[in-house]
Amino acid sequence: MSYDVPPVEGEVEAEANEGTAGEFPLWEVFVRADRGLNHVHAGSLHAPDAETAARNARDVYTRRQEGVSVWVVPSSAIYASDPDDREAWFDSEKPYRHPTFYELPDEVGHM
Repeated sequence: MSYDVPPVEGEVEAEANEGTAGEFPLWEVFVRADRGLNHVHAGSLHAPDAETAARNARDVYTRRQEGVSVWVVPSSAIYASDPDDREAWFDSEKPYRHPTFYELPDEVGHM
């Protein structure tokens, strides 16, 4: 069984290798299952580099061979919205985008 891990280059690699002495950077793990087409966040782990992170992710998150692909991403490379800014990010002033805006005729039945 062979696993090819693409090299991490440039800025992401430099950020991933930052950390305090004796502490490895945090990596986010995404696994694609046999039956799925998308990668799903499986968890996080600490590792010194991308190759080690991918190998450890394979061992930890695909023990029963339920995965066909593993992605590892340095946590420092992920940008996330602030939960406190939920209204600015997700509340819409366009009610027609919500299904509750439309009334279905009786002839349609259940959808």
